[in-house]
Amino acid sequence: MKRPYWFIVLVLFWSCPAGAKIDLVSLPDRDSVQLTIYNSADLTLVRESRELTLQKGVNRMQFSWANTLIDPTSLEMLPRSGAGKIDVFDLSYPPRTENLGVWQIESSLGGKVPMQISYLTSGLSWRPFYIGTLSPNEQTLDLQGYVRVSNASGEDYENAQVRLIVGEVNLLDEIATLARRRHPYGSPVARPEADQIAYGQRAKAAFETVEAEMVRTTAMAAPKKIEKKGVSEYFLYTIEGTETIAHRWSKRLPSFRAGAVPVVNRYKYEEERFGDAVVRFLRIENDRKSGLGQTPVPAGELQVFRSLGEDRRLAFVGRSRFKYIPVGKEADLNLGPVENVRVEAVLMHQATGNYTFFKDGNISGWDEELGYRIQVKNRRPVAAAVEIVRNVGSPNWEIKLSGEYGEYTRVDADSVKFLLNTAPRSEAEFTYTLTIHHGKRAE
Repeated sequence: MKRPYWFIVLVLFWSCPAGAKIDLVSLPDRDSVQLTIYNSADLTLVRESRELTLQKGVNRMQFSWANTLIDPTSLEMLPRSGAGKIDVFDLSYPPRTENLGVWQIESSLGGKVPMQISYLTSGLSWRPFYIGTLSPNEQTLDLQGYVRVSNASGEDYENAQVRLIVGEVNLLDEIATLARRRHPYGSPVARPEADQIAYGQRAKAAFETVEAEMVRTTAMAAPKKIEKKGVSEYFLYTIEGTETIAHRWSKRLPSFRAGAVPVVNRYKYEEERFGDAVVRFLRIENDRKSGLGQTPVPAGELQVFRSLGEDRRLAFVGRSRFKYIPVGKEADLNLGPVENVRVEAVLMHQATGNYTFFKDGNISGWDEELGYRIQVKNRRPVAAAVEIVRNVGSPNWEIKLSGEYGEYTRVDADSVKFLLNTAPRSEAEFTYTLTIHHGKRAE
């Protein structure tokens, strides 16, 4: 375990500065720590609770952030008790020093005082992923959500409560850039004072922007409970319990679980999009009827398995990367091509006729007739809904159908869709004749 980066020096003024007594004490361990990590920016808000031993009078605390990605301009300390009796009135950055700040704390109390220290850091990130298990009849999905939290911040966070923010945040400065500056407000020698202040104001503004969007609490949330809250245009996920997330480690944390989520399976064939393949899609609705619908589902990767029966054996079905799913919306998740559902579209005949002519004898219009045979083969042990889209390439056409074509829909001006509900291990066949009008015949 990496040693903490925190150090403290308390300078106790018993009388005049010349007779000041200096005591060196180490900062006590954290009582608790909370990480609020954004997924749209390299940004984490850290809140720590520690119990400091203060003496009456002025206490000076030396703080070092060496080998971390903390933004020192975002540091803030507040007492958690003794309001009005403790004043954290100054944080200064001594000249000719690096990675060092000094807090001045004036206290009319003596003894142990709980304090909250907060700051922004970079290097912490999270990525969602999901595992879904289809029921044997493939009508419902047991959905489990996880997040992988990675720590490259330079600091270990022990027994941390983890909160995740979904949404875009507008940063005035990149936190990693602020943290890596040699001096917190730029060079105190080369940069004019106004410029130094501007640096600090931009960093502070970034910090306050984040803080304004948070749910303000003075205590950590109860453990072993997943909370989801809307905060302005963001959504806040509080992960169950606490976890130790060490520097240079990644950890998988549970996010949510929803059982028996209704799903719709579709096997889609569209030659212009997928070639000769049939591609399986899984439709999920992010609503309360599905057992979801409390918050958006963050973009991620879903791996889908199918339960094979009571012995709990699983078969891998496919994986899909999907975009953010808002509340109340549905998503068709592409699980990739399959081999056990096939569609064959064969051009059986082609002819032209019904010519019209201009007065000079040139052709002014004609009809093109195309005859197709569509064969659908379902080799699966369960029923399969097969969706076939055929693109005509012209808005001027007529169609004649015969055979087992299922549900027919004219999708738009130049495409049609057939939906066949095929039985397990079955075949279906239908034909259609397409007449396309060209030139004057189109009128």
